[in-house]
Amino acid sequence: MSTTEPMPPTHTEAARTDGLTEALERVLPGLESFLRFEQNSGAARRSVWLPQIEEPLPAEGVGADEVLRLLDEVVIANGLPIGHPGFTGWVTVAPTTITATAALVGAFTAPQRWWVHPANSIEDLATRWLRDLLTLPPNFQGVFVSGGAVANLVGLAAARQHAGERLGIDISRDGIGAVPSPRIYATTQVHDVIGRAAGILGIGRDNVHYVDVDDARRPNLDALRQAIDEDIAAGRTPVAVVASAGDVNTGLVDPIDEMRTIAHDRGIWFHADGAYGALGILDERVRHLYGDFAQIDSLAVDPHKWLATPVGTGAAFVRDADILGRALTVHRGDYAQFQPTTGPDPGSPFDELGVGSPDFGVDFSTPSRGLAVWALLKEVGASGIRARIGKDLDCARRVADHARREPDLELLAEPVLSICCFRFRPDGWADDAAIDALNDDIVHAVRARGRAIPSTTRVRGHNAIRPCFINPRGGLIDADALVDEVLTVGRALVRDGRTG
Repeated sequence: MSTTEPMPPTHTEAARTDGLTEALERVLPGLESFLRFEQNSGAARRSVWLPQIEEPLPAEGVGADEVLRLLDEVVIANGLPIGHPGFTGWVTVAPTTITATAALVGAFTAPQRWWVHPANSIEDLATRWLRDLLTLPPNFQGVFVSGGAVANLVGLAAARQHAGERLGIDISRDGIGAVPSPRIYATTQVHDVIGRAAGILGIGRDNVHYVDVDDARRPNLDALRQAIDEDIAAGRTPVAVVASAGDVNTGLVDPIDEMRTIAHDRGIWFHADGAYGALGILDERVRHLYGDFAQIDSLAVDPHKWLATPVGTGAAFVRDADILGRALTVHRGDYAQFQPTTGPDPGSPFDELGVGSPDFGVDFSTPSRGLAVWALLKEVGASGIRARIGKDLDCARRVADHARREPDLELLAEPVLSICCFRFRPDGWADDAAIDALNDDIVHAVRARGRAIPSTTRVRGHNAIRPCFINPRGGLIDADALVDEVLTVGRALVRDGRTG
């Protein structure tokens, strides 16, 4: 065969690589219908949709058309309506339109974070914008990660490196075994991911010292001081003090300034878990709770919570970029060693690394998560985010007002941020076990009705109905509707013979 003749194809790709517009047009009407949230939230049942997808690994594919049909008729039609205006159950909601669109754009155009392309520069810009929104100083190094769990892990990895270097030990090189009895300190209200981070980092889950809180949910700071000082006297190594900048249980904000002072007076790293609540700093009613935020050492925040970007978007900020880099340094193999073209405009974007470094996070190959954050902040600005935070705090306070006013409701925790914990307690009922059971039944029935979708928690030993208002599609009318639903269902159950 002549070398000038085209070679016959040796392989035909089974997956479609064209027809994006056609594919999207197949599923967009279903998504638009889903996002109107007209279907009862309890309509989707596993027994209905599971048989349509459960099967052995296909030996032969069914083709794109059938996959698109299943996406439309099974996945979309039976999706979880976490964007419903009445959804207050999780500290995660459906993304807004532009952030989801930005994520789709990034999936095709920016699959690798570190090379030169617009999304690379935009991600760097988004970290700076988010840093400024959080009132952090310019010296803080930001990195987008997959969520709050990893953001906390990154902050505590920097803390671990800092603790080791104070002893002349490079933990990222020599390992945690060189550090005598490492310890982390937090309150009992801190998120469970702090304990898991301690396990991953080799500190050990059992080496997290949890400080009790009182009935007002304020931690015992004397106990915190005593625990640290006893550990230091015993030759143990304090690694970090962790505060909740808005916990996901009741919206508690720990006394950040006081805990930071305790840590810094002893040369200990101070980390704030603000995955949910850090953005509360934008509301003047609670701004004082965050103290001098500029003095913390690291912060975890989750844009896929209050900013309603697609799930999988977290961020970590660390004051000392050098310590963070030493904690998470990647030693690149031969395949990753190259000399990028110098100059302002290299011949190929593949010849120049972009802004940022994999040494600041735990990912190497990573999507441009900041693209969605940039899109939101560009769309609505700081004022739009501030208005959202204020509206959500208003919703929590509206529910609290109802709970104080209605004789059948009891407020279990004054709202601090956008969470309000209350319960249905009929007049004359005194048996807490019966009241707990009644409230469980109320929440299940309210969810099944579909107008309001709260969650539950435990507050001071009682079952609580726990709406968390971070939904950009919800507002005061939905807060009122939640209370109406609880009262309607609760009173009906009592009329049907429930006693307490």
